[in-house]
Amino acid sequence: MTRYGLRARVLTLTLAPTLIVGLLLSLFFTLNRYNDLEKQLIDSGTSISEPLALASELALNQQNREAVRRLISYAHRKHSNVVRSIAVFDSKHQLFVTSNFHPNFDSLSFSQEAEIPMHSQTEMVNGHLVIRSPIRAEQRLVLPSESQTTAPTLGYIAIELDLSGLRLQQYQEIVIALGVMLLGLTLSGIFAYRLMQDVTVPISRMKNIVDAIRRGQLDSRIEGTMHGELDSLKNGINAMAISLAEYHVEMQHSIDQATSDLRETLEQLEIQNVELDIAKKRAQEAARVKSEFLANMSHELRTPLNGVIGFTRQMLKTQLSRSQADYLQTIERSANNLLSIINDILDFSKLEAGKLSLENIPFEFRGSIEEVVSLQATSAHEKGLELSLTIDPSIPPSIVGDPLRIQQVLTNLVGNAIKFTERGNIDISVELRNQSDDSVELQFMVQDTGIGISERQQSELFQAFSQGDASISRRYGGTGLGLVITQRLVKQMGGEITLTSRLHQGSSFWFTIVVSSSNLPVDYVSIERLAGRKLLLIEPNLNVANATKYQLKDVGVTIEHHTQMPQKSDQLDLVIYNLTPNAPIDHQQEKQRLIEIANASQEMVVGVPSTELAFAEQLNEIDNLTPLTKPFARERLLEALLRHAPPSALTTPIELPLSVSKLPLKVLAVDDNGANLKLITALLNELVDSVVSCTNGHESVHAAQQQAFDIVFMDIQMPGMDGVAACEAIKTTALNNATPVIAVTAHAMSGERDRLINAGMDDYLTKPIDEQRLQQLLTEWSPIDVSNVLSESQLDESGAATKAEESTAEAQHLDMIIDWESALVQAARKPDLAKEMLQMLVELLPEVEHEVNNALQEQGDKQLLLDLVHKLHGSCAYSGVPRLKGICHQLESALRSGSNIEDVEPELFELQDEMEKVKIAAPLYLKA
Repeated sequence: MTRYGLRARVLTLTLAPTLIVGLLLSLFFTLNRYNDLEKQLIDSGTSISEPLALASELALNQQNREAVRRLISYAHRKHSNVVRSIAVFDSKHQLFVTSNFHPNFDSLSFSQEAEIPMHSQTEMVNGHLVIRSPIRAEQRLVLPSESQTTAPTLGYIAIELDLSGLRLQQYQEIVIALGVMLLGLTLSGIFAYRLMQDVTVPISRMKNIVDAIRRGQLDSRIEGTMHGELDSLKNGINAMAISLAEYHVEMQHSIDQATSDLRETLEQLEIQNVELDIAKKRAQEAARVKSEFLANMSHELRTPLNGVIGFTRQMLKTQLSRSQADYLQTIERSANNLLSIINDILDFSKLEAGKLSLENIPFEFRGSIEEVVSLQATSAHEKGLELSLTIDPSIPPSIVGDPLRIQQVLTNLVGNAIKFTERGNIDISVELRNQSDDSVELQFMVQDTGIGISERQQSELFQAFSQGDASISRRYGGTGLGLVITQRLVKQMGGEITLTSRLHQGSSFWFTIVVSSSNLPVDYVSIERLAGRKLLLIEPNLNVANATKYQLKDVGVTIEHHTQMPQKSDQLDLVIYNLTPNAPIDHQQEKQRLIEIANASQEMVVGVPSTELAFAEQLNEIDNLTPLTKPFARERLLEALLRHAPPSALTTPIELPLSVSKLPLKVLAVDDNGANLKLITALLNELVDSVVSCTNGHESVHAAQQQAFDIVFMDIQMPGMDGVAACEAIKTTALNNATPVIAVTAHAMSGERDRLINAGMDDYLTKPIDEQRLQQLLTEWSPIDVSNVLSESQLDESGAATKAEESTAEAQHLDMIIDWESALVQAARKPDLAKEMLQMLVELLPEVEHEVNNALQEQGDKQLLLDLVHKLHGSCAYSGVPRLKGICHQLESALRSGSNIEDVEPELFELQDEMEKVKIAAPLYLKA
């Protein structure tokens, strides 16, 4: 909105009313005068025409044209200033006489069809005013006559009046009105200007003085004589300026005093900041010393402790007396407990320092959870506790996350439940809470029937180095770090943990985590042959029975549950007979009873507590009976039920060919890691006719320019030219512009797959390489029809064999220094290739150790260390060293995220420790 000044407002408010009033008055009087002049002219014309009409009656009646002419000529001469012409017309509208010549007498007469009016009429014709007055025989009205009420019309007189004089006079009136209005405006302007001089000039002076005061010129004052309210305003402004000057002096004094006080305060704060900085440096140094101490102590303690554990296990394999074996088992358990405490303290230190990073790798979810429960089963069964596991079937079979940390959290909660429960059940359940796109939220629950936790103890439960109370700590032992580490790991995985508990009624812990779904292929046991069969479940514990039913609910079997074996002995299809861990077993009597049940059934599975493994070995001798350790792993249970199952009517037996021909393909394999390249080359040599190997991206581009390939397997992370750049270069060559390029990488997240395919890759193969998936890719992307060479049955056989091999690995995979079974699986069950891969790993260790020592002595190159760790990580993926692989992945992730070498010193010490263990353990497998 436009802001107008006082001058403009005065002019507007003064002149605008004058202009409006003057315009209205001038318009009113001018219009009145204009109309009056026209009316006067018409009255003058009428006063001429009507007397002439009366005077012309007799002459017109006698048809005396001369008399009428003299009469109208006299009238025309007498009123020549306004009359232009006078004409007399008879009753038939014919011209009778005229006072002068007229160019168009028709314009003065009525139309031929019109009747002559009884009274005078006025009409504007061609810019002239024409007045017509009737001539009637008025004298006949005096004479007696019958039936005559009105005088007959003899004719009419038409007078044409001149309007030029009228218009001139009207224009004069308008000009006079405008002149009067302009005079009024001029006088108003003079008065407004005078008012502005008396008001706006003093106000402008006041405004300038106020601006000067605002800028700090407090000695400015308004001078001059003013009148009325302006004089009062002047005095007020001058008084305000005086007050401001006095306040300014007082304020300046206060500012000087406050500045002096602030200077003293700042000096004190500076002293305190120096003291705080010194204290901070001392605290950081203490934290560094603590981390270094923990890392050093971890190394110093782990080395002899792992030696104790390792040689204890070796001695347990030799011939020992019962007491010697018992002593060594006690030593092993004690050493493992001590190692667990050391791991807890080190994990807590990493969490405190914010250096514990989580992995994001694809893994098979159910198997990972079942592994935890299987390892904890022995502790539970030794106390006579039942352990059950229920997993929601809607959970994706493979997810992306940190399997080691998920197992650690679940192991901690299950271990605590077993520790604080004397009798009853430990029930574990996993449910799908929410799923959207690639995000999956899982909820884990661990329920026990133990001693429970009071409300006061619950408030202190997640505090470091504390347990419920001192009596619990003395009775059950422990560092008090387990739940703290668990809580922080759960939060780091995007979830939360909580519990409900009542004293002597048990506890329920549940936690949630957020993971991603994965496209990692997972093999399943075919369950078609179980559809429609009947299964008898003998399980005294209702919770364990419900968990077993839940495992088999989508298999298609009809389950009949009993707490004990019914007396009826008819032929049975399938039987699951579970032995309870809380009751003593008479082996001979129980074995005889099981033989009788097995003979009456087609297939029988006996659930044996993990404390009765020797009895399970005896049961292996019985036909149609498979002993399984409780709680059951779902895939192993299905395999046992299908062991002697007849072929399904829905499927036909597959006849495998006696020999498998190689695919007539030429394949290019690219990988900068020698172990990885050797493995994929060995696998491809068994499947295709020709394989060309390259150790970097530049070599692969050069090879693609020289010869054509059917398929290219490209590693992603390579120095110089990475896999994506090499793929783009190969696509531009003339020989291989349409050759499919398969990305080979350790990242298996869906987002990574989409990124690589959008970057130009045609498909995706995860590390470690699965032989079945490799065969599928060769079949899918082969430019020729290979259905007759490599049938689908071969792929199924390979997948089933691989799954069976994986399911037999019940050892604690992540606690092994060398997992030879895993190394054999990665080497396609070729011992020589597995040994060669392990030997290449051992040969790489001295180079890595040298660079790690340089890094710890602050003489190393971070980029060189990262490259060597990445290379070692790739070799670990195919050599069966899970712990060394996990440490390499953690160290590589930390270095890539920007951590300095001093930030990863604990991990470097762990890496040194684990490499030393691998060097000690490797010769045992290389010589075998």
